[in-house]
Amino acid sequence: MQVGNARYLKPGDLPDSIAVFPLTGALLLPAGQLPLNIFEPRYLAMLDAALTGNRLIGMVQPALGEHEDKGGEPNLAAVGCLGRITSFAETGDGRYIVSLTGVCRFRLLEEKATSDPFRTFRIAPFIADLSAANEEDAVDRAALLTAFKAYLDANKLEADWESVERASNLTLVNSLAMMSPFGPAEKQALLEAPDLKTRAETLIAITEIVLARVFGDSDTVLQ
Repeated sequence: MQVGNARYLKPGDLPDSIAVFPLTGALLLPAGQLPLNIFEPRYLAMLDAALTGNRLIGMVQPALGEHEDKGGEPNLAAVGCLGRITSFAETGDGRYIVSLTGVCRFRLLEEKATSDPFRTFRIAPFIADLSAANEEDAVDRAALLTAFKAYLDANKLEADWESVERASNLTLVNSLAMMSPFGPAEKQALLEAPDLKTRAETLIAITEIVLARVFGDSDTVLQ
């Protein structure tokens, strides 16, 4: 996995602990890009630490229901995604505008006790994500594009089809999943899909459910 100027090829290339940024509804996937507007002091400190270190942070959603742990912090979803800071800008009014590029997913282990204002966890990275391009041939690209076009048509939206046609299956699946206007539960399901083929199938299924719920018979819409 090449991300920015860094290559992540083996477990030793990844940290065993990471500062996490909890954000409801945010989805980062390997090779995907996520823009962020950082303004809270604790997360400004997190970005400062990452920029002077390995440039990695962990994106994770609060657990569904957002119950608090004993320290008053929200419980977090079990799975998140490592992101490398690949662009960074200061706004002049105290904010940072950054872009994260996804490296690989991780499973949260225990939280580490630190003096930092942000939270840090030991993690177990999903090493298979570093070679996810090997899974591209298993994706039913035609079915995915059919569902995508049906959603666009139903919502009277347009797409840059030249860019879509040029995109690899990895880029297409993960980009569509990240851009999808679905809720936190659906986003987490897409994140936790075990492989690229299953993620594509999950995205198609969620899209069909949304189309059926809003527009009636999804089979008619998908024709």
